[in-house]
This record gives sequence, C-alpha cells and structure tokens, in this order.
Amino acid sequence: MARLFFLIVAFFTGPGLLVLPLTGASASFNSTFVLEMHHLLCSTWLRMASMQQSADWVSDTTGHLPEESLGTAQTIHRESSSHVRLVGGPHRCEGRVEVQRNGEWGTVCDDGWDMNDVAVVCRELGCGAAIWTPSGVIYKPLADEDQKVLIQDVNCTGVEENLIQCEQDEDVYSCSHNEDAGAKCEFPETVQLVGGPGRCKGRVEVKHKGQWGTVCKAGWNLSAAKVVCRQLGCGRAILTQRCCSKSTQGQGPIWLSEVSCSGKEADLQDCPSGLWGKNNCTHDEDTWVECEDPFQLRLVGGESKCSGRLEVLHKGEWGTVCDDGWGEKEEQVVCKQLGCGEPVFVSAKDRRRFGFGNGRIWLDDVYCSGQEQSLEQCRHRFWGHHNCNHREDVAVDCLEHNPDLLGA
Repeated sequence: MARLFFLIVAFFTGPGLLVLPLTGASASFNSTFVLEMHHLLCSTWLRMASMQQSADWVSDTTGHLPEESLGTAQTIHRESSSHVRLVGGPHRCEGRVEVQRNGEWGTVCDDGWDMNDVAVVCRELGCGAAIWTPSGVIYKPLADEDQKVLIQDVNCTGVEENLIQCEQDEDVYSCSHNEDAGAKCEFPETVQLVGGPGRCKGRVEVKHKGQWGTVCKAGWNLSAAKVVCRQLGCGRAILTQRCCSKSTQGQGPIWLSEVSCSGKEADLQDCPSGLWGKNNCTHDEDTWVECEDPFQLRLVGGESKCSGRLEVLHKGEWGTVCDDGWGEKEEQVVCKQLGCGEPVFVSAKDRRRFGFGNGRIWLDDVYCSGQEQSLEQCRHRFWGHHNCNHREDVAVDCLEHNPDLLGA
C-alpha cells in the first residue's frame, strides 16, 4: 500500500497554512524532509508576520486616491497609502499635522519642524507647494489630551515622497500639544464653474489627468453644490440644475457622475462617485451650479482692520450685524477670519466710539460654535430679516496680531 504523505505549504498572505495531500509518486518524499520543510516554512512565516506587526506606519483612508480607481466613502481620486493628514484647517491641504502608527493617530512635535518638512507633507497629500509652517494649536478643535505626540525632531531634506522617509525621533520627550506642528500647502485647482457671469456661477468642471471635463447631473444635488461653492471660496449654494443651452454645454470628456456628497466635505474629491469617465451621460446632462458671491466682512470705524463695527457684504451692499445672541464664539470666528488675534471684550459704552451704521442690517441671531473658519458657516436668520435697529450693531475688537500667524 502506498504511503500517504502531506506536504505543508505556507502561504505568506495570511496566517493559515494550506495542507495538500499528495499520493503516488509525490508521496515518495522522505517524511523527515517534509517535517524539516514544515518547520522552516513556519518559522519564516512567523518572522514575516512579526515584521508586519512591528511596522510603525499603517495606511490612511483620508488621503488622495489614484485617479483610475473608484473612491471610498471619503475620497474619489486615489486609494490612499498616505500616513499623514492635516486636521482642523479650512481644507485638506492645511491644518494640524497628524501621523498614524500601529493604527493610532497622533500629532507631531514642532521641534525642528521647518519648510522642508512641510514640503514633504504637501507632496504626500497631493497638495500644491508648501506655503508656511503654522503652529498646530491655531486649528480647532485642539488635539485631545489623551492623544499622543508620536514623533519629534523631524528632519526632511525636502525631496522625500513621504514623511516616514525623513529622519525622526519616535522617543518623544518634553513635548506637549502646545507644540503640535502645523502645515499649510497650496490647494490644487481641481474644480471650476465656467460659462456663467463670474467665477461663482456656471457649468461644473473637474480636472482629471490634466484635462478639464464636465460632471453629469445624475445623482447630483444641492449638497454637492454646497461643496463646490465652499471649495471655490464663493458664498452659499443657491441653485443647481441640469445644464445647458448648446452654447454653454461642455465639449470635452464627461468625467464624473453619481457624485454623492453630504454637504460637509471641504473638497469635491472627498465625495464618493462613479468611476472616472465611465458613464452613459451626454452634455445635455451637464451640471450647472450658482453660488452667492464670496462672503466678505470688515470692521469699520476703528484704528485698524482688527477693531470696529462689523459689516458684511451681500448682493454688492455692505450692511451691519445685529447683536441679538452675539457672544464670544462669534467674535472668535470674526477675528480668525480677519487674521487678527483673540477677541477683547467691548462694552456697550466703548462700542459707541465706532459709530452706528446707516444702511442695511443684513444678519441677526447669528450662532457659531467657534470652530468655523468663516462667519458665513455660522447659523443665522435669512439675509435682511431682523427685529433690530442700528443701536444694536455688533462691534468687535481683536488683538492686533495673532502670533501664530506671523510669517504667514
């Protein structure tokens, strides 16, 4: 009777071993040889598994996706292998620097942090050129006290593709979240509105493989329009519809369809969509979006741009803001938007020195959480709806300079 032997074959893509029964001529292997091979393969697999588990960096699902692939719930361009992210900023290319190690996100100490390090972060995230090295503490909310500071003394030459390739010390000492590093990169131009009366109204186009193309209306809604308006620095989304007359239709590729946004994304890239260029749409279904003009505010009647009566621009006309419900968090947003320092309390008596407005009262019952980057993002009544007079105009006094913004 032929003896039956089993050849143990180790597969390094998983923790299990596949056992294959071999008979006939294959069964003539010496049993000692089989056992030795088994021990060798098992020990090799264990060493590789140990190396895998001890790796300091793991993949991130919040970075760029390859343009050829279908996006995850958070991005649509590249399936990310990024190990870094920017948190708390106005978009994905600015914020507090965080890295991931062993499945845990943590911050970076700013000891030795410079423009070379920021350049590598910008490159890894697929952003534009490095702009500056802000302190991470200016981005709200601040890092949680329980979150670790994972690395310090980062020393990049500026040519590395990933932050993990730079010299760095993982033995962090004497570094608190008050020293968290930040980064600001240019935000790449990937969306535009064309064919309309100004840059905030028109046919939606996205850039892919260096070429601009349109977006199909299938699946599109006002939430996606909000993302586009925010990304372009325009005001609120007021209209989205199927485009267009023959004269304003797109002529190139139709890059996207079935775009599904929540409306909270900072970048259209963060919204799931269908595959790039894979759809059954025609240019009769191109998407048209209209946003309000860019939101602007100013402080007038004071000695500098950082103090005075608050005015906002709407429909080409400056108007004031009523103080109903106005408080410290709202002042924080205004000071932040103007690039000034922290707000200083202004009494009703002191407010008079800025004078009263005499035009429109545009906003009332404004409510901010304090984390907004712009007053436009705060809740308020409809424009022009109020129960106020100009004696209730808001006045704001900020410190002249924000030390964290010096050198911007």
